[in-house]
Amino acid sequence: MLKSAYCISFLKIIILLIFSCSEKFSAQSFKLLRYDENYEFLKDSADTFYNKVKFLPLNEKKDVYLSFGGEARFEYVDFNNEDWGRLNIGHNNFFLQRYDLHADLHLGKNIRVFSQVRSALQNGRKNGSRGIDEDQLSIQNLFIDASLINQEEQKLTFRVGRQELDYGSGRLISVREGPNVRLSFTGAKAMYSHKNVSVDAFAMMADSINTGVFDNTISKQLNLWGVYSKIIIPKTGNLDLYYIGIRRDESVFEVGTAKEKRHTIGGRLWKYGGGFIYNLEAAYQFGTFGDEDISAWTGSVDIGYLFENVRFKPSINLRNDYISGDKSKEDGKLNTFNPLYPKGGYFGFSPQVGPVNLIDIHPYATLDLTSKLKMQVDVVFNWRYSLNDGVYRPSGALNRPGSSSDKRYIGTAYLTNFTYSFSKYISLVSGLQYFQKGEFIEDIIPDAKSGVFYNIRLGFKF
Repeated sequence: MLKSAYCISFLKIIILLIFSCSEKFSAQSFKLLRYDENYEFLKDSADTFYNKVKFLPLNEKKDVYLSFGGEARFEYVDFNNEDWGRLNIGHNNFFLQRYDLHADLHLGKNIRVFSQVRSALQNGRKNGSRGIDEDQLSIQNLFIDASLINQEEQKLTFRVGRQELDYGSGRLISVREGPNVRLSFTGAKAMYSHKNVSVDAFAMMADSINTGVFDNTISKQLNLWGVYSKIIIPKTGNLDLYYIGIRRDESVFEVGTAKEKRHTIGGRLWKYGGGFIYNLEAAYQFGTFGDEDISAWTGSVDIGYLFENVRFKPSINLRNDYISGDKSKEDGKLNTFNPLYPKGGYFGFSPQVGPVNLIDIHPYATLDLTSKLKMQVDVVFNWRYSLNDGVYRPSGALNRPGSSSDKRYIGTAYLTNFTYSFSKYISLVSGLQYFQKGEFIEDIIPDAKSGVFYNIRLGFKF
């Protein structure tokens, strides 16, 4: 009852703000990380209600100001034969909700405080909430920024506190927007940018997510650190170079459970926009897992073409991933790749196979059916990279051991996705996926079944 009451109240606030938006608010742009938004351009705009919400000056110079924002998201999920029927649940449908409010306080040009609270709720799932489904109320972001250099072409900012992280294509560190519960960390970050180069250095403690109210726990040790750089190459593309380190007390792979300290070095060359598009990434991992040495790797090639001047602006892409798995339990080495904190839907929405011990071939295409309606279709063919390792979940957690089977093919996923944008503030997303079981799934799961997934999601932002 309490959940319903405050959810309805929050929705009323969202609707009021959306319908009070000014047509003059043409520069609006919502970001994946809401703290990346900047509404200082509203400083001299007309005094509409919505503009005051986005830019509320607190002094005569207007260099001290507040900005408010938020989101409401409602999603219906319908799943048949989750985990290929292994759970014997059959049909499983449930309802997800997510709400957040944030406040952004600027104290002059060099000091800033950003705070965001979020509520993620789940109702009706037969086997209860997963870690990605429910976190009734939590502090998603609460940090302070201090800028030591704040010039047009050069900036240096230090950030301390609880914060979301998202780098590159979300292959290794993602805020995890697809699932209902997003990730956040607590720690410090230094951000430097100069012309076409930007570098972030960070040291973080990962949170443990619980389903209650303000009950998430912060690790008492540093367990995520690294450096991520981006170089813009004019007229050519972009180059990302990175190093990421993690430490975990209990990591689980098919070979067993042990303490893990892992280092990842990698690079990404990418270009989006009209014409030829590409996203090429490779990474190597080393470190220790218990008494074993780590030697793992991944490589991804995603190439395509966007026909900007053709009706419906079609794009066609072909992607191919190789992600290592463990070669042997007896050689004293762990070859299983760890995706760290990956995007939940890296291989399409609600994927059944995660980015570990995997070879996939993934053709996909997009169409702009109208100015507001976009469509994407995908086919993903999945094989195990190593026959001595199992299949893993999208989070990287072990799903099913596989060394008892000599079958390689996991299965084929067929996906169709539609996105309709009513306005800048309201969107509707719907997707259908059919995962056809392969010979490996048939071999390890008695009476295995192919899975069908459907979802529809309505989102509001202000």
